Amino acid sequence: MTLQLSTELLSLRTRHPFIIARGGQSDYRTVMVKIRDGDGNEGWGEAAATRYYGETLETVQAALLTYAPLLGDDPHQLDAIERRLETALHGNAAARVAISTALHDLVGKRLGVPLWQYWGLDPAAAPRSTFTIGMDTPEILRQKVQEAAEYPILKVKLGGPNDLALLQTIRDATAKELRVDANCGWTPVHAVRMLPVLEEFGVTVLEQPVAADDLEGLAHIHRHARIPLIADESCVTSADISRLVGRVDGINIKLAKCGSLREALRMIAIARAHQMTVMVGCMIESSLGITAAAHFTPLVDIVDLDGAALLAQDPFRGAGIPGGQVTLPTAPGLGVTRR
Repeated sequence: MTLQLSTELLSLRTRHPFIIARGGQSDYRTVMVKIRDGDGNEGWGEAAATRYYGETLETVQAALLTYAPLLGDDPHQLDAIERRLETALHGNAAARVAISTALHDLVGKRLGVPLWQYWGLDPAAAPRSTFTIGMDTPEILRQKVQEAAEYPILKVKLGGPNDLALLQTIRDATAKELRVDANCGWTPVHAVRMLPVLEEFGVTVLEQPVAADDLEGLAHIHRHARIPLIADESCVTSADISRLVGRVDGINIKLAKCGSLREALRMIAIARAHQMTVMVGCMIESSLGITAAAHFTPLVDIVDLDGAALLAQDPFRGAGIPGGQVTLPTAPGLGVTRR
């Protein structure tokens, strides 16, 4: 029997407006994808569309209509299915990764093993996750730091006109390890000027300070930086990694960028071959999407999977980051359930 795909809209709201260098909002809509086989098993995935990467809720829905008839009847044929999807409609990474996640969930359920075990991984090897503090007023920043009391590592969003004041407010409120993400908000010259400031505030990682296509800018910063420099927007799929070698210390993998779990694993392998640091990040999404990425965290160095922890109400139970420590479900497949 041909695999059957259905969808459900999810409405998510963050506790605070999530503000980065490109703007912010509180309300998000994602698409839950369900794929059912002939025996009644069902796999789940989530598509978190991002306009920055050319996707919206509407494009995801349209792409899923194109992809649905191409699934075939065997979910174990993951590679063949992914090739068919990419051939039929290139791009649409969030839509494709929702299908990839649902298929992996379905395969794990059919085999009776959690995804981390299917890949032969040790869940105890997962690093601790950061918790993100988005841009805001000093009063709200202090409140956010208090609310993040259980998390030992904070990731601070910079790239705006008040970066120094924002950093000072957060450092005055906590002595925790800080990592910084400028979301393409700086020029190379400004980024180099900020490096000693970041060191003064004890920042341990700098993520994507300049525009995604400014590879020479990244290289310029890398030559001056004494803290690890991570490419996020500059690294979408495995095809981007080779041109980043020597320009940055590592890459940030996000499923909604790369388009499939298999591609994420390829990115890890290629980055490792170049002795690069590997980070996994996320969008604002529920525990359904977060759990898919969490299953391969034993393979990475840096984890930033707080998307569901930022929500006012998460519709699913799955992987968690209590106290910053990634915890993986032991149930078959993703191990995600409804609340």
